[in-house]
This record gives sequence, C-alpha cells and structure tokens, in this order.
Amino acid sequence: MNTMNTGSVAIKGGLVALGAGHLVEADVAIVDGQIQSVGEIGFSADTVLNAAGMLVLPGMVDLHGDAFERQIMPRAGVSFPLDVALMDTDRQMVANGITTGYHGVTLSWEPGLRSRDVVIGLLAAMEVGAHQFDCDTRFHLRFETYNLDVVNEVAGWLKEGRVDLLAFNDHMPSIARKIASGQILTRYIERTGLSQDEYIALVHGLLDRKDDVAHAIRRLAGIAKDARIPMASHDDETAEMRRDYHSLGCSIAEFPLTAEAAEESARLKDMIVLGAPNVVRGGSHLGPQGISAATEIAEGRGDILCSDYYYPALVQAPFILAEKSTTDFAAAWRLVSTNPARAAQLHDRGEIAAGKRADLVIVRKPEQGPVQVAATLVAGRTVYRSGLI
Repeated sequence: MNTMNTGSVAIKGGLVALGAGHLVEADVAIVDGQIQSVGEIGFSADTVLNAAGMLVLPGMVDLHGDAFERQIMPRAGVSFPLDVALMDTDRQMVANGITTGYHGVTLSWEPGLRSRDVVIGLLAAMEVGAHQFDCDTRFHLRFETYNLDVVNEVAGWLKEGRVDLLAFNDHMPSIARKIASGQILTRYIERTGLSQDEYIALVHGLLDRKDDVAHAIRRLAGIAKDARIPMASHDDETAEMRRDYHSLGCSIAEFPLTAEAAEESARLKDMIVLGAPNVVRGGSHLGPQGISAATEIAEGRGDILCSDYYYPALVQAPFILAEKSTTDFAAAWRLVSTNPARAAQLHDRGEIAAGKRADLVIVRKPEQGPVQVAATLVAGRTVYRSGLI
C-alpha cells in the first residue's frame, strides 16, 4: 500500500459516525495518518475537505472480494497482465469506499484461472505492487480442500506470513452432484480450458483421494492457528460442518448455505459473512434455493457484509438495509467496517475515534438514486476524490 506521509487533513462540517452509533455534525482532524480528534479543529490543516451535507464514515473492510477475476479474465479464455488487472481493481475499490480489501484468491485443483500457476503469479504481483496500491490490499487464500498436491506449498506460505486470511472451500460435493445428475458444467469448465470429458475425469481422480482431505485441512488449520491467521469456512451446509470447522479455529462462517448452518454459526458466536450483492439485488444469485442476506441479518444471523463478486454493492447495501428497516443505519454500517475489522484482527481501524487509523469514506446520499462516494481516505491520504467535494 502507498504509505506516503499525509501531513494534516481536516474534514469539516460532515455528519460523523461515532463508535456509539450516533451521527454528529463535527470536524475530523487527521495528522500523519491517524485520527487526532473529532470535534473542533484547533490548527490549520494542510488539506481541508468540506463535507457539509455528507456522511463521514469509517472506511469499509472487505473480507471477501473476487471481482478482480474479471479484470484478469474479462472473457472466458481471454487474460490480461496481472499487474494491470490489480491496478484497475485497486481503483475500483477506493472509488467505492473500500479502504481495506482482501482479494479472495481461489487456489483450486482446476487448471486455468484458479490454478496454482495463476495464484503464484497473483500473489507475487500483489507483493511487488503493494507499495503502489491505494487500498490496503491483502491476500485471502481460498483453499480448495481437494487440492492435495499443493498442501506443503500452502503450509510454507502460512509460515512465511504471506497469507492474511485462510478460508477452506469445498466445491467438490456440488460439482460431483451435478456430474452425477448430468447437469451442464459450462460455468466450471469455461475457466479451465478443459473439455467436459477431461474435467469429469479430473473430478473422479480427485474423489478417489477423498480420505486424505480431512488430514490436509487439519494440518493447514493448525499452522494458521499457531500463526494467528484468521480462518473461515465457506459454504457450510450443515450444523456438523460448522462445528467441525469451529473446532479447528475457523471463527468466520462465509456464506452458510442453509438456515441450519447459519443458526449453528450464530449459536457458536462465529462471525457470519454474507454478500452485499445479495442485499442490493434482493436475493441470492443462486435463486430461490439461496438464503436472503437481509432476512438473515434481520434475524440475527449476519455479522459482516462483503463485496463478493461486485465491489459497488458494498457501499450501497447498508443504506438499503436501513431504508427497509432491516436494521438501523449504525448497525448496518458496522457490517462493512467495525465487524469485519474485528474478525480480521485489525484493531487499528473500523471506527472513527482518536488514535485510530484514518481510513474514512465520505458519502452523499441523494434523495433518489444510489449512494455516491465523494472521497476515500486510506491512512489519512485522500486516494479518491470526486467532483462532489
């Protein structure tokens, strides 16, 4: 991340979201990347942002965003350089108020877009380009549990501190069900470069190694736990699955697929991640069989919203939840700021208070139409500014 010294910044006249949930008209003073005070500013700042009529909110922490894949491969089989794709993604994130972004990078047993070679290249490009990114960009490794040939390599990444969040993905059961029922596999196959017969043969070969999967999960979870790397499980289907992952130290439940799994996550006091696109669209992209994020949040089974596959959804979703009285605005904004920061063990951000890192987003809520981001600050530096401010 670009950490050039920011000097002093004054944000004046906005409605500031304070930790207790109140919106208070106040000025925010920032010095060298940290919030110095909220209230009257007693010095002449190097930069002044006039936020009158706008909301000044904690910057958003996006624990799971994989829309960067579209910058890498905008059409099936058409790839672009990783450094170009990541820079474009960075611009999208800050323009949508995301100040800390976890790229959800899937390390799959599939060839193609989610293969080992692409992931290695992506991780290297993220590390090389980190000083150029405006968003604080982090590596969320989505490990496909049947990818047994790379377990030793992943263990090394965890020990070397190259992984910021580890998630266990297992899409194999749903793929195997589709193959058994003769369903079309185009969605999966088009990103791999394989024929359907080759893809099915690959799946069957991996299913023969099913007994090795549990050991691989336990090994990687143990290393991550020792290294204090936050862990998640993805697409839990049953209460038993959630309990198993919880016992390994996975305190984050990403996109539970059933009410049973979500209820068990809540009972265990695990943090439940849901998709902001689900809120904005009014339902899951899976159709009627998918759960409603808004309903889960209303019933106390949703702690965090993420951009998932669409960055602009994250800033819109809290306003939609508040407008529909699903929850109050302060609680809705915590879903994209305070709560994900806590889940990721980032205790220096996620709220506006003296001494906290100055990750902020200034937004305008018009009477009609979508919320507009006026400015985004990361560690006190204005990384995005529209004509609104």
